[in-house]
Amino acid sequence: MSTAHAELESSAALLDDKAASRCRAVLTALFGEPRSRGFDVRFWDGTVDRGVNPNPPFTLVLNRPAALRRMLLPPNELSIVESYISGDVDIVGSMEAASALGEAIGDRLRSPLAIAKLVSLVMELPGQAEDDLADTRFPEHARKLGPRHTPVRDRAAIQFHYDVGNDFYKLWLDQRMVYSCAYFRTPECTLDEAQEAKLDHICRKLRLQPGERLLDIGCGWGGLIMHAAKHYGVDATGITLSENQAKLAREIIEQAGLADRCRVAIRDYRTLAAGDNYDKISSVGMVEHVGSSHLPVYFESAYRALKPGGLFMNHGIVSLSEARPRSIGEKIFRKFWKADAFIDKYVFPDGKLTATKDVIGAAEAAGFEVRDVESLREHYAMTLRHWVKSLEDKSQEATALVGNHTFRVWRLYMAASANAFATAAINVLQTLLAKPDERGRSNLPLTRADLYAGA
Repeated sequence: MSTAHAELESSAALLDDKAASRCRAVLTALFGEPRSRGFDVRFWDGTVDRGVNPNPPFTLVLNRPAALRRMLLPPNELSIVESYISGDVDIVGSMEAASALGEAIGDRLRSPLAIAKLVSLVMELPGQAEDDLADTRFPEHARKLGPRHTPVRDRAAIQFHYDVGNDFYKLWLDQRMVYSCAYFRTPECTLDEAQEAKLDHICRKLRLQPGERLLDIGCGWGGLIMHAAKHYGVDATGITLSENQAKLAREIIEQAGLADRCRVAIRDYRTLAAGDNYDKISSVGMVEHVGSSHLPVYFESAYRALKPGGLFMNHGIVSLSEARPRSIGEKIFRKFWKADAFIDKYVFPDGKLTATKDVIGAAEAAGFEVRDVESLREHYAMTLRHWVKSLEDKSQEATALVGNHTFRVWRLYMAASANAFATAAINVLQTLLAKPDERGRSNLPLTRADLYAGA
């Protein structure tokens, strides 16, 4: 080896050691000394800083010296997320457990002094060129189609989320392709069993009878309408804004021999009219897309399309924090922290969770009577863990279909959601609403006993 070559290698090693030392200073400022942490950290050269746990739930991997700079500059939730999506940072082990890192960092940065100290440390880290993540974001031209929740922009947002590809969803959903919270009668249930139980639970709550007309708003790939038509003898219609979903749903319905009593249409919920005259209506995982400003229109549309004496089952995610008062300081921090920016840019454009009181208030204002509310929060954490495991088990197929960036978006999104449900940050509610007839009758039994008879 020449003297010049040896000098270059020695210089590179010194720079690497210096970068590692600076990274360790940043990590200590954020999470404390290594032996106080509940996770390990692996550096780009293979060295590992061991935490207190001999079997840590996850290892934070810094793939290059500039990884922490990408992760923490600017110091907000979106930067943390994008460092993972870009591949600068990786997680080996439980992504659900690792998703709490963002909260831990946010808790450390609630004072200007802490932010200033962190930024001064981060600025000493090596820099690098930005990775282009534009292909995974909701396109800017779609945001210019009009204000949030206009029909044309809602359609673009729905298509962005669901048109990632039917084959991608098939990799990790159950055999019916039901993309909503399952219902686990026991923790040992398989995902297929739990999703079938959920479909049946909804049908029982709606007290479906042969010959009734059922509408499912936001029907996905048709799992609920097919189950209702096959097992409860109803005439079922599903509506969606996703062309990909509708195309595959129609194919599945045709193959199942249910086309004479089961159909899917491309239709906006705002076009529902009194002449539609449905006996029962369901909506599963749709209200999250509506937006708080459009909740009145959403419930008014369902009320209009439902017969007097009919029932409406609204199943959707709500935010527990939205109902709680926030100080001015908390509001400022959330804006600085870019809370919810990841979901808005990469997963559910224009979607925003609302408080339970807003959902129920809008339903009652439209004329509905609330008859039953059930939380399935723990069930959704379990559902998401099944989805994440299936996605991780098929990571190579998923990456081949949608690319590494999109695979990482979905792994993080679903694991973080599991953590949010498990820690009571968000909830999912099934709300049974009645449209009383002219004599005030809801046509419901006096007790819930029928829901569980023979279940």
